[in-house]
Amino acid sequence: MPAGGHVADGADPRSQFLLSLQARDASEHTIRSYASTVGAYMRWLGERGIDWRMPARTELRAYLAHLAATTARTSVSQRLAAIRSFHRWAARSGLAAGDPWGAIATPRLPRRLPRVLEVDQIERLLDAIDGDDEAIALRDRAIVEVAYAAGLRISELAAAAGSALDLRRGELRVMGKGRKERIGLLGRPAIAAIEAYLEAGRPVLLARAAGHGAGSREASRVSDDPDVLFLNHLGRPIGVRGLRYRIDRLCRAAGLPEGVSPHTLRHSFATHLLDGGADLRVVQELLGHESLATTQVYTHVSPGRLRAAYVAAHPRATAASESTTAPASDPA
Repeated sequence: MPAGGHVADGADPRSQFLLSLQARDASEHTIRSYASTVGAYMRWLGERGIDWRMPARTELRAYLAHLAATTARTSVSQRLAAIRSFHRWAARSGLAAGDPWGAIATPRLPRRLPRVLEVDQIERLLDAIDGDDEAIALRDRAIVEVAYAAGLRISELAAAAGSALDLRRGELRVMGKGRKERIGLLGRPAIAAIEAYLEAGRPVLLARAAGHGAGSREASRVSDDPDVLFLNHLGRPIGVRGLRYRIDRLCRAAGLPEGVSPHTLRHSFATHLLDGGADLRVVQELLGHESLATTQVYTHVSPGRLRAAYVAAHPRATAASESTTAPASDPA
């Protein structure tokens, strides 16, 4: 190993790379994804007798063709990002001279505009909440109101804690990506929904966990983290999977379009703020984006809003609009 390296001789570079991700507080999802991607890449190189530290350009292009043939187009860029991250780490650790992918042109997908719900669709989603089980209904309303009001990621919503709430100030502290804490702001509907849930919903769900017996698995999971805000029907932390299930079910009940997901509420939060005149950097801070470029994807507006703005602002817009709707004159 070259002088100055940070990896012990004989150590598995993939395992050491994953340890470095853990040290940087990468999420479990990211670590699992990178482990799978880098593992498949190293196996492909090993099966062909290629030294991973210095693959030739033709060999990298062959792997790129392999990915294109075996992987969904939307996933190729994600896998290449993981592989590039691995090679950059190897160069910093003194295991390789540099990133061999640096000279390879890789495909870039056009950035798609995020799906966004209109305000009336948010209302339909709330109206779809079933009141047969009052505790669950109160919880579901609080979940939707908080997700939309604060623009939270679903992982942040699942990890939300009661001790992080300040309802007087309308704030919820959450831990975002990279273990970075930020403040989510709550409007009056979200505050009211949380207050109702804390008063008449969460205590009922906690009692259900206690009803399973103090030594049950359900009760012990709650006691492990008694501060967790949102609970499932057994009084346990609802978790990311449970949140997805509940919000997906509500979306179907509300008749919302296919493809609407919990993250759509976050997209809608950002877009509606910008439509209302919020500064882009304020939205960046509220979303917890490290880069302003990530937030700029929300600066799109709908064709209807574009036309309304054009008609209101352009001196020739009214005349142009009238000419397109006026009946055609008789031919000469």
